[in-house]
Amino acid sequence: MRFFSVVFVFLSAAVVAQTQSKYATFFEKGNGNQSATYKEVILYYEMLDKDFTSVKMEQMGLTDSGEPLHIVIFSADQNFNFNTLQKDKAVILINNGIHAGEPDGIDATMSFFRDLATAKIKIPKNTVIVTIPVYNIGGALNRNSTSRVNQNGPEEYGFRGNGRNFDLNRDFIKSDTRNTKSFAAIFHKLHPDVFIDNHVSNGADYQYSLTYIQTQHNKLGASLGAFLNEKMTPAIVADLKKKKIESTPYVNVWDGTPEKGFPQFVDSPRYATGYTSLFNTAGYVVETHMLKDYSKRVRATYEFMVSTMNYVDANAGLLKSIKEKNTHQFKPKDRYPIAWELDSAKVTKMAFLGYEGGYKQSDVTSGNRLFYDETKPYNKAISFYPDYKPVQEVVIPEAYIIPKSQWEVIDLLQWNGCTSSVLEKDTLIAVETYRIEDYKTGSNAYEGHYLHRNTKVSKSVKKILFHKGDYVFLTTQDAVKYLLETLEPEAIDSFFNWNFFDTILQQKEGYSDYVFEDLAAKFLKENPSVRLQLEEKKKNDAAFSQNPAAQLDWVYKNSPYYEKAHLNYPVYRLVR
Repeated sequence: MRFFSVVFVFLSAAVVAQTQSKYATFFEKGNGNQSATYKEVILYYEMLDKDFTSVKMEQMGLTDSGEPLHIVIFSADQNFNFNTLQKDKAVILINNGIHAGEPDGIDATMSFFRDLATAKIKIPKNTVIVTIPVYNIGGALNRNSTSRVNQNGPEEYGFRGNGRNFDLNRDFIKSDTRNTKSFAAIFHKLHPDVFIDNHVSNGADYQYSLTYIQTQHNKLGASLGAFLNEKMTPAIVADLKKKKIESTPYVNVWDGTPEKGFPQFVDSPRYATGYTSLFNTAGYVVETHMLKDYSKRVRATYEFMVSTMNYVDANAGLLKSIKEKNTHQFKPKDRYPIAWELDSAKVTKMAFLGYEGGYKQSDVTSGNRLFYDETKPYNKAISFYPDYKPVQEVVIPEAYIIPKSQWEVIDLLQWNGCTSSVLEKDTLIAVETYRIEDYKTGSNAYEGHYLHRNTKVSKSVKKILFHKGDYVFLTTQDAVKYLLETLEPEAIDSFFNWNFFDTILQQKEGYSDYVFEDLAAKFLKENPSVRLQLEEKKKNDAAFSQNPAAQLDWVYKNSPYYEKAHLNYPVYRLVR
């Protein structure tokens, strides 16, 4: 009998070993410093899909590379219908390889899904896990060993730019890429409760293998922001600590060393977590440290995902109820912040594990260079600034009305889950209108655009004849924050600032001086109040008084001959 028991144990061990070998990832089979190629990643998930009923892989739209984007779903009860499971389950969406030269999440998530499928780790009862295995496929196919000059491994990795050299983590508002449009379709299909975007850091040196950016809680919304900042993040950090993984907020230091203190990184809507937060999804950017061994970085990323899953699973009902409450926070006539600044009065003393830094003579240049002495680690209390305060607000309108001619913006709004109706007949409506009074434009190309900034507008109320088929976007919808952040021209990542309305910045009609002189004289004679304004301006503005061309142009722009489209923003606010 003892003989058969020994044989049974031996055979069981052999079966387990064979199973483990079959499902070992490329990273696990290697030397700890190697990352899977795009094709190896897809083949691996196809195998999990084939062998486990709890795993399903789907194609979800195109990318600039020409290859399709995939999602992989782990659902313990084999329910893959997001129309029904969202009612009872929390959903976590994990994005990997948005910067394909930062592949830690790609390898870690393969192990994570394998361990869920084989029940090597605790199976979530209340949570479904979804991953985009490789988001920047074009970058992943562009493998090399040199472009991440600051990074310690792996031996080969992808490139930051995608197939058209876009940085996809700057594209979530302008949506210049197929990748981004496919991501939006995925996101609005899943309605995730938590979003994780896996990265590798640049910047200062310190002891941590893992840092993180949580969605800026002040911007996220009162209820969900407080929950994320005061409950969820501290619990995840504490769980990592139990696993002997120290972590800290992303070390947002670019000029100097960390011991001087640093602020929370603000993820504006152009970034992945800034975008997902507009739809009341709590988000994290995992930033493993570039100089740590690749194997340590992959493990840290893996454990962050496990800790997050366990917390979400234990608090799924609470999280979903808080998210629902947050969704209804912003209503017409409320004030909504569109500009923020660091609240330097709110400072936290935080224990920080760093290395002594200093400056010494460069061996390359004639100047001094920064260096960190890893033989001199420290544990110091430093200043951390986690809070931001609003410095500019708008009143939320009842709706935005957009002429059907602005189809590019309308398409993007609808692509991103914004619901609308159309006018059934030509209608005269009193609306608030904006005029662009000032803006600055970058002198260098940024992700295919010349971004505007410091935009200033004036506001007036006018009755405008809108036409049948023009679009009405009510703000009493879940996508209200997306509407506000994109359609308010003074917001940092507005469609205006991303150049969607640049045609209004150029005059299409003008005048010949000798022709308009007679019309101008007649106009001023018939409008003495305008002549008075002209004389006042000449009296108070010395340069203007010496510039006849500017004076004639001023008259033109204050006359009925001046085109209405110039500098008039073609999105209108309905405020009753």
